Amino acid sequence: MKQIRISDVTMKQAAEGFNLSFKEKIELSKLLDRLGVDLIELEGISNPRIDGLRIKSIAAAVGSSAIAVPVQLNSDVSAVWNALQTAKHPRLQVCAPVSPVQMEYLFHKKPEAMLSAIENTISACKAVCPDVEFIADDATRSEPAFLSKALQTAISAGATTVTLCDTAGTMLPTEFAAFIQAQYITVPALETVTLGISCVNTLSMADACAIAAISAGAGHIKAATYPLGSANLANIARLISAKGDALDAECGIHTTQLSRIVEQIAWMCQSGKGKPVSQSTTEDNSGIYLSEHDDIAAISRTVEKLGYDLSEEDIAKVYDAFRQIVQKKERVSTKELDAIIASAAMQVPATYQLDTYVVTSGNTISATAHIKLTKNGQAMEGVCMGDGSIDAAFMAIEKITGCHYELDDFQLQAVTEGREAMGQTVVKLRAGGKVYSGRGISTDIVGAGIRAYLSALNKIVYEEAAE
Repeated sequence: MKQIRISDVTMKQAAEGFNLSFKEKIELSKLLDRLGVDLIELEGISNPRIDGLRIKSIAAAVGSSAIAVPVQLNSDVSAVWNALQTAKHPRLQVCAPVSPVQMEYLFHKKPEAMLSAIENTISACKAVCPDVEFIADDATRSEPAFLSKALQTAISAGATTVTLCDTAGTMLPTEFAAFIQAQYITVPALETVTLGISCVNTLSMADACAIAAISAGAGHIKAATYPLGSANLANIARLISAKGDALDAECGIHTTQLSRIVEQIAWMCQSGKGKPVSQSTTEDNSGIYLSEHDDIAAISRTVEKLGYDLSEEDIAKVYDAFRQIVQKKERVSTKELDAIIASAAMQVPATYQLDTYVVTSGNTISATAHIKLTKNGQAMEGVCMGDGSIDAAFMAIEKITGCHYELDDFQLQAVTEGREAMGQTVVKLRAGGKVYSGRGISTDIVGAGIRAYLSALNKIVYEEAAE
């Protein structure tokens, strides 16, 4: 009995007013994996940092299902592969239009140029990933001779799956089955790969066309658990389960869990309708505020606006810490986000450690700070006068280290109440066009400030050494 591979395209669907958050996409992927979907198709990469983190997070959350990400024609495959390579079962997809109208009017390519782009891109993908899929977009409206050349080119370049798309959705089931059979005749090499299909539901025939394609030899079906103009995954799975003997086919979808998981996914997708793509970040006279509706993309944009240049790993840490805080309060300000970044991001070994500090000040004397630090076990000390205790302490640290960095911001707030309240200080230093923040907590305001300054300083020193 032939094993039919089912891939879910829910997250690749684009519809006005339909948006899933970062967290919802991970949860959706887990549900699809539990359902037994063979392949989970994700959107491509437009923002390397945000989209790369999204793909890596989903890849880490999924155990059995393969993860597929598209690569644009004639583009550098490294950005996509760097994000996808951690998946247990990665697949790279190359989608190319094969109909005259799409090639010339939408992509401005002549047939020979399109064949060259297909060959080059698939070859580049095959060099890093053993599983490569070629998607022939608008295949049912292509010139038969060119389609045959495109399919042969893709297979020769290393494609292991070739998918034919009825992008217009105007074929009847019998017509689509005949179309599939014709390809096997004109391109014998299709017998050596998996033939996939994708149908648009323009005539409400997508499910029927998919089943007809299985009868004609297709082994891979694209569908959606929350269909928006595509084949319905639940319907396809039930049809294969009910008519498997007649089709001589079976699939790996767990039909016992199908209804419950599809309902969960439908609720998740429907709750995303009406949410703006930019999420709920609002701005008033006091600054930018973030709420529980903001996803990792909104957090990343806000972090960039604040001047930070964080890695994908640090963005993930900041987002996790943000989610913990936003569950306890309605809004998080940028000042609070600074504190989150200072405590969660770029935690590095301490090059400079505080040993002792003595600060004297008064209304008749200038503030003086005497600070002792250790660096690699070696004691270092400095004494400076300044315009206030904090200024004197920071200048003493600069004297010890021999480095001056622009003080971008200094924040102080109480984290406990009473006469012995703990004070939290956030210091932001700017170096090389980047912002580094440090956080310090102490019952002594000056002590908290010194610790915060050293925390930010150690991050700068660590990154400069790494470079």
